[in-house]
Amino acid sequence: MKAVNDAHELEYGTKPDAVAKAPGRFHLIGEHSWFFKDKTMSMAVNLPVYVAISKRDDTSIKFYFHQLNERKKASITSLKLKKEDRWANAAKAVVYGFTSGGFSLGGMNITIYSEIIPSAGFGITTAAKAATAVAIKHLFNLNCSDSELLQVIERGNRRFLQNNNYIADNFAALFSKKNNIIITDHFKNTWDYVPFNFEDKKVLLVDTKVPRVSVWNEETLHEPQYALIMGDMRERKPNVYGGWRYIDDVTDINEQLSVVSEDVRRKLLSVLYEHNDILDAREGIEKGDFFKFARSVNHSHETMRDMFNISCPEIDWILKRVNELEPNLDFVRNPVTCGRITGKGFGRCLYAIMREGDVENFKAKITEFEKIFGFHPDVYEVEPADGASIVRD
Repeated sequence: MKAVNDAHELEYGTKPDAVAKAPGRFHLIGEHSWFFKDKTMSMAVNLPVYVAISKRDDTSIKFYFHQLNERKKASITSLKLKKEDRWANAAKAVVYGFTSGGFSLGGMNITIYSEIIPSAGFGITTAAKAATAVAIKHLFNLNCSDSELLQVIERGNRRFLQNNNYIADNFAALFSKKNNIIITDHFKNTWDYVPFNFEDKKVLLVDTKVPRVSVWNEETLHEPQYALIMGDMRERKPNVYGGWRYIDDVTDINEQLSVVSEDVRRKLLSVLYEHNDILDAREGIEKGDFFKFARSVNHSHETMRDMFNISCPEIDWILKRVNELEPNLDFVRNPVTCGRITGKGFGRCLYAIMREGDVENFKAKITEFEKIFGFHPDVYEVEPADGASIVRD
């Protein structure tokens, strides 16, 4: 907190009037299923983004990213999306989200403070938006409910940034609870929690530094006819979390998917499997059954790798080492470790969950990875964190 205050005061000559923080985040399973109104399982983590803010006497907005030592500027009356403004566009989008919704704002100085830069992933850009939104709400004492705050971020994403609005990202950044997983139901536009009580396990995020490449455009799946096909394969199950699951009869599935190409069929199948993996993973967490949870996570990665086609050899190499931390073959069926690619895919980030005693062995494998592939990953040991809030002294 002191470092954030000091950075703001050194930059602007005045202490901040408010400081907010929001957590980083990764998706465990289901981040590619939002278009089909399925579910996403996420964990907000203790990789915080801080936003310090103070009022100005004019309509100017000044932005300062401490770790990048970069400065940008704008005006309340003439907000513009500029490619060169990169990280500052996220904060500008939030300002736009407020003003376009009829909220009255004045000029402000904004400091963003994050040990992890946005390009690394881990939900840092969304965290910056959430912290900015909470800080502005507090600074101007706005009468803005949670649902209105979500609308602020959505308007900024859709209208200002011209991007999709991913509610699982927003829910995790704003509403997560410490020691809990958050699950987004895209059909109902709601979120839910399940306590993450595997106290003997450690969660590690790995930024492999492998450049992301595009092997196919995911938006090619976002067609109404594909959504209809997936909808036809749902069946109501009152006793199942969320009230439904996909059919499991292979003959019926093949019949439904017979009208699409083989490539599309595999990818839609992976969406189906992802939803079922979330249901199984949630049940494993809820019952304290790590084996069931880990099988779901590992199966999800296999699906992402073999069917959805977003993994890469470097990430697969690391995750294979994760599963080799326990050499006993009896644990193939009941794994004591698990991991998966996370994020946009085909490069960059993964998560691994393992016993505390395996962490040093895992880090030794990362050193081996560096020698083989030439990339130098960052490894973060994390735990579930609370959503965005005002930071009190």
